[in-house]
Amino acid sequence: MANITAALASESVVRDFGEGDSAVRAVNEVTVSIAPGEFVALVGRSGSGKTTLLNLLAGLDRPSAGQVWFEGRELNRMPERELVGLRRERIGFVFQSFGLIPLLSAFENVELPLHIGGVSWRERRRRANDALGLVDLLGRAGHRPYELSGGEQQRVAIARALVAGPSVLFADEPTGELDSVTAQSIGGIMKEIAASRGVTVVTATHDLMLADMTDRRLQMADGRIADGSPSG
Repeated sequence: MANITAALASESVVRDFGEGDSAVRAVNEVTVSIAPGEFVALVGRSGSGKTTLLNLLAGLDRPSAGQVWFEGRELNRMPERELVGLRRERIGFVFQSFGLIPLLSAFENVELPLHIGGVSWRERRRRANDALGLVDLLGRAGHRPYELSGGEQQRVAIARALVAGPSVLFADEPTGELDSVTAQSIGGIMKEIAASRGVTVVTATHDLMLADMTDRRLQMADGRIADGSPSG
């Protein structure tokens, strides 16, 4: 039964890859509930299932069994068209590789999702500037990715993920290509987003320093949540 007050929830969710004797169970009977505005880390060794669980909670993948809910709506029952709309309007994504378009400026990269969505130029400009201000990059708005440091590129990626006003931000290894000082600043930005804007933030990470900055870490092993203790 879904917790209708949760931002994200799963019940006995399973994800298998392959069939028969070669099948691999990446996520094994996971039940979890994440509150609105909570900053949560999924941690564990490679192959522990953290990225697969992240993808299930984000609606990027469908479970083999069990249920996943997003703000009380069961993702399993949504047609693909509705899922696409949900990801466009309610969910932001940040990845390890940044994923910026090289020929576009920081501003143009951030406002691109709104441009695709048919938002007016005036509103795109307002929202993009607000998002860049949130990550303290207004002064670099005209620079292209190759003119930015790795940390600045990741901050642009965060701004792009937030520009449409999502309620949940998913981040897959967001500090994986960054040095420790820059990684800490990225963690601080995500923590501030959760605290001041009420955005639920879920990150899959190997970075224990980042995990320590979250409200709660979910330790995964062999596709299960082995521990769900508060961070710190």
